[in-house]
Amino acid sequence: MSIGNSPEDDRPSIGHALQQARIAAGLTVEEVSSSTRVRIPIVHAIETDDFSRCGGDVYARGHIRMIAHAVRLDPDPLIARYDAEHGGRPAPTPAAPLFEAERIRSEPRRPNWTAAMVAAIVAVVGFVGFTFVKSGDDSGTAPVAEGSTPDATARPTPSKTADPKPAPSESAIAAAPRDKVTVKLSATGKSWISAKDHNGRQLFDGLLNKGDSKTFQDKERIDLVLGDAGSIELFVNGKKVDDQFEAGQVERLSYTKGDPEVG
Repeated sequence: MSIGNSPEDDRPSIGHALQQARIAAGLTVEEVSSSTRVRIPIVHAIETDDFSRCGGDVYARGHIRMIAHAVRLDPDPLIARYDAEHGGRPAPTPAAPLFEAERIRSEPRRPNWTAAMVAAIVAVVGFVGFTFVKSGDDSGTAPVAEGSTPDATARPTPSKTADPKPAPSESAIAAAPRDKVTVKLSATGKSWISAKDHNGRQLFDGLLNKGDSKTFQDKERIDLVLGDAGSIELFVNGKKVDDQFEAGQVERLSYTKGDPEVG
């Protein structure tokens, strides 16, 4: 797919603008590729306004933004122009709420009258038995088992106080279900992200501002694309991922149960 100049628009195309800025900055395609981690053939294709090798609009926007930063060019007008020429940016899909994935609602149960009747009969029998035993105790002394002698001086042995339960550890508090993969993203700056489940269903495609966070969950795998990985703190299955991502770096990650390990 190519973007060219229309007769009424004398501005250079997106690819031509990036190429001119790269040349003006004294950079080669190889240097731009090394600093952005966008492969050399894709950089060449973008400079000729061919975005078909990017793998989709989300990746194309990310590549344009990274290359623009590398050649000291404001990426926002280029992204806006890309959206205008490609039908606009799709509305983000809300992320699946934490622990709400694939919830199955059970049908309402009908009242079990048989069980209620049995419980009522047991209660009546218990009350009658208690009344009978109480009325037969005239001496006020508890009966002694055969062969034993009550000890008037004996004192009841105090029961041991149950040991207090230990406070939950930090790892226990942060624990996530082991039968699913749970991924949480916290933004320390501005970054666009994309998240999909193991079936390729889009969970989220949008921008996270500083202080925003998103949590995703799936029974098998979560696939992520981070437009500016250096502005994201990543937690997988209750554990923080300590990989030091560089500012402006595009990362494609996949996580499954038992991670965190970079996919």
